Amino acid sequence: MNSSYRDIEVTVTVPRAIRLFVFVASTLLIIQVLNAATISPRPLGAARKKSHTVSESQKARRHMTHLARSRRVRSRTVHALKRHHYYERFYASSYSKDITDGDVTTGEDPVVRQAAIDALGNMNGTVLAIEPTSGRVLAMVNQKMALSSGAQPCSTIKLSVALAALSEGIITKETQVRLGGRSHMNLTLALAHSNNAYFEALGRQLGFEKVAHYAHLYGLGELAGYHVRGEQAGVYPEEEISSKLGGVGKMCSFGEGISMTPLQLGSLVTAIANGGTMYYLQHPTTPAEVANFQPIIKRHLSIAGLVPEMSDGMAGAVEYGTARRLLANFNEEEVLGKTGTCSHAGTRFGWFASYANTNYGRVVVVVFLQGGRPTFGPKAAEIAGRMYRGLYEHDFFAEKPALKQVKNAE
Repeated sequence: MNSSYRDIEVTVTVPRAIRLFVFVASTLLIIQVLNAATISPRPLGAARKKSHTVSESQKARRHMTHLARSRRVRSRTVHALKRHHYYERFYASSYSKDITDGDVTTGEDPVVRQAAIDALGNMNGTVLAIEPTSGRVLAMVNQKMALSSGAQPCSTIKLSVALAALSEGIITKETQVRLGGRSHMNLTLALAHSNNAYFEALGRQLGFEKVAHYAHLYGLGELAGYHVRGEQAGVYPEEEISSKLGGVGKMCSFGEGISMTPLQLGSLVTAIANGGTMYYLQHPTTPAEVANFQPIIKRHLSIAGLVPEMSDGMAGAVEYGTARRLLANFNEEEVLGKTGTCSHAGTRFGWFASYANTNYGRVVVVVFLQGGRPTFGPKAAEIAGRMYRGLYEHDFFAEKPALKQVKNAE
């Protein structure tokens, strides 16, 4: 019985499959015939018509737009990655041993010198401390580097440019300078954040002749010291650098084409700190020179009324700008300063010039570093903070005895 049922099922199933196959085949044949009937034959010799543009559905258009945007995003991402992977190579070391070898220390203040040595540590650089009311060099650590031919001043050149623009009446500290588009900035923020576009604009407005005039007036390109053995004068160009290198704009933002020494920068900041008296820097090297020391005035600068215009920006650099690393080590007294970072021929430079704004024990501190990637302006400011900390802990910021009578260089 079961076998008969199986035979019947086979007999019934085969005809149904055949009928289904015949139905599908017939349907396809009919469709092809109908399609062929709708095609209009092209006469012989007739020109071939251009194909029409395919009309996409709204869904298809949205999909294609999404793909196009995706390709653009990927393209920008690839370019960004390429830019990210590019970096400048440095060949100099940021660290050094025996940085004090060869220093002549007999006439230096031992407390100030030790604070400078401790602050600098093993960084490849120099620390210079100056008494702003006399021009006496209290300490000069790594004298070989301090007395060298100098280096590009980087953004510390902005101090000279700011004073020049203020002297010429081009700006006040509140003047808004257009940086491009709708962006504007005043002197205070430009100094605090070391804005390059701001000082490039000032440089172009001043022109090279005026920029150079004030730079020389403030001591660039000449000896800052009085009979300081081994000192060199640095270099200030006699003409504007090539436009390919950025012209006067780059000279005023990065110090391009200029070579400045730590002593020259220290001399300028000394004049800012005391209100306009530029002293010859003196570095006593014997007990007799210390005992007979007398300040010597190099020139008087007409900047007393301009210093308050600069002060907020220099204080801002320490409080919230490029030199804020200083506060990690010292915040008991107000410090005003300016950082600088740039590089040349595989060597990176880090500058910080500053002064402590106290009633007693004022001191100018200049830190200059050179090396590789760890070397930059904020690191120099950090070292200055350690320097001030060391001085503070040894009661340096206290009332000092009256200075001897000052004599003029003439």
